[in-house]
Amino acid sequence: MSNLDIWTYAIVGTTFALYIGIAIWARAATTGEFYVAGKGVHPVANGMATAADWMSAASFISMAGLIAFEGYGASVFLMGWTGGYVLLALLLAPYLRKFGKFTVPEFIGDRYYSQTARIVAVICLILASITYVIGQMKGIGVAFSRFLETSYEMGLYIGMGIVAVYAVLGGMKGITYTQIAQYVVLIFAYTIPAIFISLALTGVPLPQIGLGGNYAPGDGTVTLLGKLDQVVTDLGFREYTTAVMGSSLNMFVYTLSLMIGTAGLPHVIIRFFTVPKVADARYSAGWALVFIAILYTTAPAVGAMARLNLIDTIQVGEVGSPEGNLLYEERPEWFKKWETTGLLQFEDKNDDGRIQYYDDTNEAFAEKAETFGWKGNEMVKVDRDIMVLANPEIAGLPNWVIALVVAGGLAAALSTAAGLLLAISSAISHDLLKGVFMKGISEKSELRAGRISMVGAILVAGYLGLNPPGFAAGTVAIAFGLAASSIFPALMMGIFMKKMNNAGAIAGMLSGISVTLLYVFQHKGIFFVPGTSFLMPELGMGPDWFFGISPNAFGAVGALVNFIVAFAVAKVTAPPPEHIQHLVEDVRVPRGSADAVADH
Repeated sequence: MSNLDIWTYAIVGTTFALYIGIAIWARAATTGEFYVAGKGVHPVANGMATAADWMSAASFISMAGLIAFEGYGASVFLMGWTGGYVLLALLLAPYLRKFGKFTVPEFIGDRYYSQTARIVAVICLILASITYVIGQMKGIGVAFSRFLETSYEMGLYIGMGIVAVYAVLGGMKGITYTQIAQYVVLIFAYTIPAIFISLALTGVPLPQIGLGGNYAPGDGTVTLLGKLDQVVTDLGFREYTTAVMGSSLNMFVYTLSLMIGTAGLPHVIIRFFTVPKVADARYSAGWALVFIAILYTTAPAVGAMARLNLIDTIQVGEVGSPEGNLLYEERPEWFKKWETTGLLQFEDKNDDGRIQYYDDTNEAFAEKAETFGWKGNEMVKVDRDIMVLANPEIAGLPNWVIALVVAGGLAAALSTAAGLLLAISSAISHDLLKGVFMKGISEKSELRAGRISMVGAILVAGYLGLNPPGFAAGTVAIAFGLAASSIFPALMMGIFMKKMNNAGAIAGMLSGISVTLLYVFQHKGIFFVPGTSFLMPELGMGPDWFFGISPNAFGAVGALVNFIVAFAVAKVTAPPPEHIQHLVEDVRVPRGSADAVADH
């Protein structure tokens, strides 16, 4: 066993023991503790737990990988996800907390005075959450397969087992305190390597500042981003700092889809039901933004530096020249280890024993490459999802740092998976069983049903992780589109439109999510491409895309359809009862105001 293996098993094993210990300590004894942690979580602690719940494998593993290869265009994830939290804090969190229910479908069912609306909300919630959780399963599999030297399948089984212990045992109470520990693990795992690498490349310890600093190995006149622009364009790739994702319209719509998808994701919203007071819900969102910002402001630096380190590994001489390419036999140890996972692959197309890494789709550069005797890009597979995990190895950092990154990636995937599974479990046990089919069920029986539902959700998530459907490459982005097109509009209209009725809400949710799903499955650009990121499969523009909008960005269009259909149906059907309209007005009135006192 190597020194790295010892460090990895020690650090990962310690974190897993910590998670299980917290779950035993915080075991849920009531449905209130299982669903909303007894509504007694401090806003700062809830902000930290929300940050961990939110920063999934996509944020930790995949986002910086996309930024590494797509540059400026991938900033849609930074803008969309953080902007979504502002929407959540201002427009949803305090009002939903004041309403005082356990789940999002319960709010929708009561607000729209309809069991049908509640069931439709449950269906939308499960579709979005299951789609999202597949991405977490891939994150767990990628981390385990490389660093613990197990199969992808065994990595999933271990991850499922850990989640089962602390999520089934502790419910929201156990998940909350476990996620606080997971946040600490993942944020140290993300920032410590970034500090080391920023020091090496720019001489500046803060990666956020280092990203805009000078390239230290250079002559002191070129910036890090300037150096990166130079080397990628010398290899025929698009300029890093100006590349867009498809088109400017697609970037705008994609950002909007991620924003409203964030504000509509049930596993995030449910976190704001766990605090004692309405004001605490808004404070929680503010603290969550602070904790999230630490990682999200670091991610652009991690992505840029990872791309530069990768190219510097392969280009040992003059960039873009035949003699500048690394001999395959001299490839470093980290390269060989990632090759064994199948996530990094080389093919010697011209039999010269050197690694040609360039953009062979660039016609102008392809002509130049042909004069060198190159016959195509020989790095035939560089899975974007490996970049954060491989970056410390590429940079030659100590083994304990590499092991810490593994633990961080697993913490990110496990924390979000637990939140998603709880949202699914709550929808089944509380909304369907208790709310619709078995209204007289006792609290003890409901708690048991919640735990059984959780086990079932874990098994389904594990199966889909092992046997991903055709669209698995873009699961995370699609999940946001599904939430954006179905749940977000129903919540917004439920809070701010007292005249919106049940017929309009139901028609809107069904039409929004249906249009989004149809567009996703109709366009082959979304279907699984081996080796692509689970956050985004393809970034090229499809010939039949609607105004050039990618399937992953279509949730915003689905949301627009939802609003339009809901308005139209509400206009021609009966308005909500008077008591429902008064309820909507009461939810929006701050407690302690003159209006609130007068109402009571």
